[in-house]
Amino acid sequence: MSGGGWASARLQTLDALVEEVLPRDDLSHDMHHVRRVAAWAARLAPELGADPERAAAAGLCHDLDPTPKEGPDRAAGGARAAAAAPTLLRVAGFEDDAVQAICAAITTCSWSAGAPPAGPLGACLQDADRLDAIGALGIARNMACAAVMHRRSGQGALVHPTDPPGGARPLDDRRFAADHYPIKLLRLAAGMHSPTARAEAARRHGRLLAFYDALLDEAAAAQPGAV
Repeated sequence: MSGGGWASARLQTLDALVEEVLPRDDLSHDMHHVRRVAAWAARLAPELGADPERAAAAGLCHDLDPTPKEGPDRAAGGARAAAAAPTLLRVAGFEDDAVQAICAAITTCSWSAGAPPAGPLGACLQDADRLDAIGALGIARNMACAAVMHRRSGQGALVHPTDPPGGARPLDDRRFAADHYPIKLLRLAAGMHSPTARAEAARRHGRLLAFYDALLDEAAAAQPGAV
């Protein structure tokens, strides 16, 4: 959803402010991603007993921190995004109680941090962000993120040379894009909070699993000595 499609003037203003500051070097965490998350969070909000406008605002602000996903501090990304959000939220016209609630939700959004959601608003944001990590969009975002990490480090590959993994090597999704599936992506559907998110996640999980199985099958067929 574009900024012009938001229901409130505050969300339209916030959308424009976020677009001005959001890093533009990563298609997996771009403005399209945060708008999809905001739209899903607003959609899920009534089901979870949260305010839709606050849920959308949390979605727009949840990726303000540019901490590299392959870096040692990636678990701090949610807290850093929450620290960056209040200025934008206040300029957009959100009151202090709304800012506090939105920032609490953002703080608990990150999968890497492993925190339970901050109430209904946090549950909306977690569900929305994790829906965008799976299914066809999740596949595309995984590969886009892997490309960014490879460009910064000069290391890594789409799959490990010995894939499919059989338990003989440690998984490393900072270097191998396919390792992100068992480490995170294939685990997300089981943790959704709302019925609507669970139903949507089940559909997307099936697409994700089919792609992952096909990827490993094709990688194995290309190994030396494969018949």
